[in-house]
Amino acid sequence: MKKQIVKKAPAEQLYFVGILPPDDIQQEVTVFKQQALDQFKAGNALASPPHITLLPPFKSSRTDFSVLSEFAAQKQPMEVALNGFDKFDQRVIFVAVQPNETLVALQKDLELYAHYHLGIEPEYRPYIPHMTVALKDLKRPNFPAAFAHFSAQSYERTFTGTALSLFRSEARQWVKVDEWTLGGL
Repeated sequence: MKKQIVKKAPAEQLYFVGILPPDDIQQEVTVFKQQALDQFKAGNALASPPHITLLPPFKSSRTDFSVLSEFAAQKQPMEVALNGFDKFDQRVIFVAVQPNETLVALQKDLELYAHYHLGIEPEYRPYIPHMTVALKDLKRPNFPAAFAHFSAQSYERTFTGTALSLFRSEARQWVKVDEWTLGGL
């Protein structure tokens, strides 16, 4: 009697898609994240490089996301302006992204494209582009002082978003595993 070989489905992994700022801005925002850890014991945001999320974390057993290159080729690079700090309730502190219709349209288009081509369920909540400085590990008693610390600082930068980056969770860190240039440049 022959043994049946049963192939296991690939394990699901956690991914997200975002826009990375240039290295100098990444370094500056990482300093803010380090301050959140050193002064307020909130270091979870250090698990990912500074970025603007376009597709929030999703699980997938897929390893090939190259279909996103077709999407990126149809979109154009865009100017992104960072201006100060803001918060979500008393849970998250972030570098604020100035309202940008092009960025919001990119996120909505990507969400629909990923749903149709990759089966990723869209999130049904408003999209507020930002760069996280302190996450939910920031304890409520520390939140007022942390927000006062960051919001007292002036931080204004602009950059051109030129690519979509795919990140995968590996050993509690987010690692960039692919990138697609906007406009096919």
